[in-house]
Amino acid sequence: MRTRFAPSPTGPLHLGHAYSALLAEGMARASGGAFLLRIEDIDSTRSRAHWEAQIYDDLHWLGLRWDEAPMRQSDRLPAYEAALDNLWARELIYPCHCTRRDIQAAAAAPQEGAEPAYGPDGLVYPGTCRDRLAPGYGATPRPHGAALRLDMARALEQIGFGMWFEESGAGPDGETGRITLSPAQLLARVGDVVLSRRDFPGSYHLSVVLDDAAQAITHVVRGRDLFEATAIHVILQRLLNIVTPVYHHHALIRDERGKRLAKRDDARAIATYREGGATPEDIRRMVGLGG
Repeated sequence: MRTRFAPSPTGPLHLGHAYSALLAEGMARASGGAFLLRIEDIDSTRSRAHWEAQIYDDLHWLGLRWDEAPMRQSDRLPAYEAALDNLWARELIYPCHCTRRDIQAAAAAPQEGAEPAYGPDGLVYPGTCRDRLAPGYGATPRPHGAALRLDMARALEQIGFGMWFEESGAGPDGETGRITLSPAQLLARVGDVVLSRRDFPGSYHLSVVLDDAAQAITHVVRGRDLFEATAIHVILQRLLNIVTPVYHHHALIRDERGKRLAKRDDARAIATYREGGATPEDIRRMVGLGG
């Protein structure tokens, strides 16, 4: 078993991060496997060196140790570029020039009284730019400086049926075991997601799939809020001939009002508890992993 913790250096780690990291490390140690760290710093506008330094400090304070040198996404641009070139040559991605306002306007337009569909990335893209290129465009150079979207319908045609992943935790509705992905649901509820942003040759979906493969992760441990995104990741794994790992979507740590913790919740930051005199054992008890 190889697990990982993959925080973004855009703010302080909070109790939810502690839970996910401790759980992933504990699963790896219990099986005699390896625990790895990855710094997901593709958001260059928000990532900061001091937050990355604090990630290492907080994790060491919690008693966590990783078995290989940390991976940083900002060092992996060639891998993302190569995957995009692969998908472009197969005409599975296309450039999109729509703004968020354009997408909202299209989604709000009357469509037989149907309500706008929402997926893992928000409003499901209406396909405005999908058919603007003539067949054979994959033989031309891939454009830079434009967002690139996955053509979900074409992707599903190439993959065929039989898409599934193993869930060892529990999804939002308590799902465990083999989770089957319906092509019809993927078209309606996910749609043509962004795989490359205008300012970065990649996206969370593409990067996480390639990085998990590069680190040979066998079990992805992460929160239930990412359960719906897993369908996107399985599709990309099939398209890029990557082995699908086992997924373990754990419960989220929430405040006393039931609200999910976010990085802006400084009162729940690990550093804040440390400064208040808490011990690593206290943190474990707070997140339900201590005696």
